[in-house]
Amino acid sequence: MTIYNLYIFDRNGTCLYYEEWNRRKQSGISQDEEFKLMYGMIFSIKSFISRMSPVDFKDGFLNFCTSAYKLHFYETPSGLKFIANTSLNVDSLKEILQHIYSAIYIEHVVKNPLCQLGKPIDSVIFKSKIDGYIRGLPIFAVE
Repeated sequence: MTIYNLYIFDRNGTCLYYEEWNRRKQSGISQDEEFKLMYGMIFSIKSFISRMSPVDFKDGFLNFCTSAYKLHFYETPSGLKFIANTSLNVDSLKEILQHIYSAIYIEHVVKNPLCQLGKPIDSVIFKSKIDGYIRGLPIFAVE
């Protein structure tokens, strides 16, 4: 089990934070293009699910699997989007992504007067807290 990467997007599609840990294959496109593709895919999946679901989807979607990875998704009421890619055998990361939002993002970005909301996060403390938290999870392992 492992975590490959983490994205944080604002409601407008700006990638505020990106980090990778055990990613073995690069996308072959620029990082900005990758961010646009990821945000566009999330936007499209949310739209598709809301239109096609036979029941009311309050939480939207939480994750989906491909043959190579599992994508986990959490959206805050303010529209922040937390996306993590993991190996296939990882259970839902809903609680982990919620913890990153409430205990790390709120504490070290929102409450930090030096961080500008809506701008990429450059706080060293935030980055070290995220890295330490992810590396300390039982699901984090180098494959």
